Amino acid sequence: MKKIINDPSTVVADALRGLAAAHGDLLDVRHDPAVVLRADAPVPRKVAVISGGGSGHEPLHGGFVGRGMLDAACPGAVFTSPTPDQVQDAVARTDGGAGALLIVKNYTGDVLNFETAAELAAADGVEVRTVVIDDDVAVQDSTYTAGRRGVGGTVLLEKLVGAAAERGVDLDGCEALARRVVGQVRSMGLALTPCTVPHAGEPSFTLGEDEMELGIGIHGEPGRRRVPAGTADEMVRALLEPILEDLPLAEGDRVLLFTNSMGGTPLIELYVAHGIAERLLAERGIRVERRLVGPYVTSLEMQGMSLTLLKLDDELVELWDAPVHTPALRWGV
Repeated sequence: MKKIINDPSTVVADALRGLAAAHGDLLDVRHDPAVVLRADAPVPRKVAVISGGGSGHEPLHGGFVGRGMLDAACPGAVFTSPTPDQVQDAVARTDGGAGALLIVKNYTGDVLNFETAAELAAADGVEVRTVVIDDDVAVQDSTYTAGRRGVGGTVLLEKLVGAAAERGVDLDGCEALARRVVGQVRSMGLALTPCTVPHAGEPSFTLGEDEMELGIGIHGEPGRRRVPAGTADEMVRALLEPILEDLPLAEGDRVLLFTNSMGGTPLIELYVAHGIAERLLAERGIRVERRLVGPYVTSLEMQGMSLTLLKLDDELVELWDAPVHTPALRWGV
């Protein structure tokens, strides 16, 4: 195992110290329990938007903390859910009097721990709502979740709800928006290589030189099937077609296309894939109106990619374009 780390047992804490050093103007990083807060938290009379999950998916979630997106993120150990006390602390430190919305990826540990934290926060007098995202069309069940997994669509959900909260939308409105987005976003990914969790010291699975795992999860969980690695055109079709089967889109519909690197795929290859996806959607009369390309939901150093489609309307376009200022996403500022 070759990694730029000192000790597998302290890698998350060490990374959080580096995050604080790099983005101290935007973030307030706490260590016991580990919570990443926007520097100006709590914002009075604003709904606090909070998410989190296992580390190893950076910049998700800590890199999306800041104005126009998340108020706090709770980083667990690598590929491990954050604990209820982390989430409870995040709620307490970001509560501006308008309640909190928890965005939770559909993994069993995340759902249980965030639900426990919501109950504890409610007992402290904070109104808390929870929305679970399950945008992965690859599988119905996996090692980590009951039902579909929460993957690339999480980034889009955090941006859109964060923009609404920044504008002063109340808790009911933020929750309704989040549930609408969950209903019209779908994703699927593939892996060309496994990743190595630092404390494990060996790859999470094995792939032959000419194989790829289609429908991979962001923790290295197996997908739909293992198939021969094909051309970029074949890979993109293999991801896009199941999404379009699951998310009915008609000619003339508008979408946001998110082409994501799993961590080890360089941008030159990602742009190849994105261009193919845009062409295939255009052939169906589906209009790509907004785009995001890059490593935003990663799986350590895994080579691979995912595609996410979100069906757009005027309100979602306006919220996507709204200013955002975080370590990983920033525009309009």
